[in-house]
Amino acid sequence: MYENIKYEVKEGIGYLTINRPKALNALNTEVLAELQQALGEIEADEAVKAVIVTGEGRSFVAGADIAQMSKLNAVEGRAMMAAGHKVMDTIEQMPKPFIAAVNGFALGGGCELAMACDIRIASEKALFGQPEVGLGIIPGFDGTQRLPRLVGKGMAKYLIYSAQNIKADEALRIGLVEKVVAPEELMPEAEKLAKTIASKAPIAVAQAKIAINNGYDMDSKSASQFEVEATTVCFGSEDQKEGMAAFLEKRAPEFKNR
Repeated sequence: MYENIKYEVKEGIGYLTINRPKALNALNTEVLAELQQALGEIEADEAVKAVIVTGEGRSFVAGADIAQMSKLNAVEGRAMMAAGHKVMDTIEQMPKPFIAAVNGFALGGGCELAMACDIRIASEKALFGQPEVGLGIIPGFDGTQRLPRLVGKGMAKYLIYSAQNIKADEALRIGLVEKVVAPEELMPEAEKLAKTIASKAPIAVAQAKIAINNGYDMDSKSASQFEVEATTVCFGSEDQKEGMAAFLEKRAPEFKNR
């Protein structure tokens, strides 16, 4: 079905893999289109409780496809950036949680893809960076916006202006990733976290993501009120009744996402 990505579901976990290892999984227009299609599948599938995003081979995503971008004029470049924005925004805004399992190069569009996910776990071999200014452009898949929100404005400017790459331990230190593990532990760690999240009430996880994302840029009063409304949605669900009943009855809950 897909030529440039792989997508499968196992035990409620979606596995979304960029599959262009010969090109270090670089993002071209075809990859972006397939990612958008797969995201539509994920959104529509209630069985998927969490998603792991990774890359095939030794790279997560080495960036956008320079060979393709070098031939684009301003109008075509704008269209490609819009397609990239749509993919990243869909990941960020979808209520389901996304975990980036960063196994190698996460440069340019790859770093931006990881940042669009909710949580980033990196291999010790991972390498992060926004090299765009060395190519005559700037990060165009929302890197100039997400990076400052994760690491602070000054550090984001340092990384973007200098186009320097950083290793996983430095990415952890500045808050770009949440955890660093040995290469052989990367997918097991991502799966463990995905399964832990999937075991919780899906409505509650979704509302938590919505509240965090929407409240982040609000003033504190508006954000607090937004949280009240998100919590109210949870109280109107069967999952809330089941979760609290299970706690009182000292048993495991059986959530149904209703």
